Amino acid sequence: MFETLSDRFDGIFSRIRGRGKLTEDDVDDVLREIRLALLEADVNLDVAKNLVGRIRERAVGEELSRALNPAQQVVKIVLEELTTSLGGEAMKITYASKPPTVVLMAGLQGAGKTTTTGKLAQWFRRQGRNPLLVGADLQRPAAVEQLRTLGAQVGVPVFSEPTDPVDVAGRAIAEATRTGRDVVIVDTAGRLAIDEELMDQLHRISDAVTPDYTFLVIDAMTGQDAVNTARAFNETLELDGVIITKLDGDARGGAALSVKEVVGKPIAFASNGEKLDEFETFHPDRLASRILGMGDVETLIEKAEEAFEKEEAEEAAARLLDGTFTLEDFLEQMQQIKKMGPIGNLMGMMPGLPKEARDVEIDDRHIARLEGIIRSMTPEERINPEIIDGSRRTRIATGSGMQPTDVKQLLDQFGQMRKMMKQFAGFGSKKQNSSNRKGKAKKGKQKGGRRKAQGGRVTERGPAKIPKDALTLPGLEGDGPPDLSDLFGRG
Repeated sequence: MFETLSDRFDGIFSRIRGRGKLTEDDVDDVLREIRLALLEADVNLDVAKNLVGRIRERAVGEELSRALNPAQQVVKIVLEELTTSLGGEAMKITYASKPPTVVLMAGLQGAGKTTTTGKLAQWFRRQGRNPLLVGADLQRPAAVEQLRTLGAQVGVPVFSEPTDPVDVAGRAIAEATRTGRDVVIVDTAGRLAIDEELMDQLHRISDAVTPDYTFLVIDAMTGQDAVNTARAFNETLELDGVIITKLDGDARGGAALSVKEVVGKPIAFASNGEKLDEFETFHPDRLASRILGMGDVETLIEKAEEAFEKEEAEEAAARLLDGTFTLEDFLEQMQQIKKMGPIGNLMGMMPGLPKEARDVEIDDRHIARLEGIIRSMTPEERINPEIIDGSRRTRIATGSGMQPTDVKQLLDQFGQMRKMMKQFAGFGSKKQNSSNRKGKAKKGKQKGGRRKAQGGRVTERGPAKIPKDALTLPGLEGDGPPDLSDLFGRG
């Protein structure tokens, strides 16, 4: 969603990097381009003006003049002020001292409210809570059934009755108390547009359940209209936060950058996909960092910790270094990576990647093809891929729907990787042994050379010479990095 804005910022900052000094005119040129980039991204006009004004106030003052690298200081100021516009810090959820904690969900039809309600229930479960979903949307056909389906997928019960939405919401609190549920999430009806009937029903439901949190679900794809919707709902319900959906879309994303300053309410959560686990706490600093092309290490680490079991990962790393890493291990690692989300999203979180690398289109289906090839092998072939000859390659290719050349390519690349890691581990152990011997050799060492024992006598020789190709690893020959694009299905 923020790809165009990121590209604009990258172009702006690349022109000032390396300059030893930035004049006030230089800063004004940068700010003019930043303002245009924000407006093109559909950011609210007042928000763009305020953001640029805050940046200018800091960039032309003492803060910039004292900096050793003015260009880096400008980037730092932009990052901090963009984070402020997005909300400053992540919203923290606290729980009622006397359960249950009640969450009221509101929004227009089509914003993904019911699906988001299911995602939020799963999020609460991950926090160790026992939520109850409440189907108070009795207007849209099959809305309650949709909620029941989502509840079954995340393991959360759903309470609903074919009566009145206000009565259903009120009785749900008693049901939660009776069954020991400490969080109640009420899914309400939406409309295609804001009207008096919708607002009146929401107001009565809110009075009936007295929510601890009232969240408005808005669609990031609707641009500034989403901000206007949030303003109208806030006037009626006194929102506590906003949940923004469809951040994985290709719209301009101005709503996410505008809603906090315009409405005065933070973005609490963000949904960036259709799957139930593609939902997370909204971190303004992390999104700002990604928009400016600086990656998002913290989210990447969190996703890795969720996907990978620590002990299994350590064992796999040890096998990789000692050369016993098998195709079975490789298959398990690919499945863990898939749990972290689309490869393209993960690339965007990696700091220091050039724009060209971030823009590379990576086909996630390639991982599925590799899985198909490995699953078509026998257990013996996965452990000892060296036994795979021509006839076996043909059988594996037929079983996976691929070509024998595809099987051979995977085996060759896997063999090179295993060989490279073995040599790397060997170099590391030699280095360690060398450092261990360093203390023993210190006494016999003299200036201009070193002492060496040969046949019971000590001889002198000059400084050791390391062969030019001693540290060359397979796939790392030449001036540039190895091309592993085929392994990841790069477009």
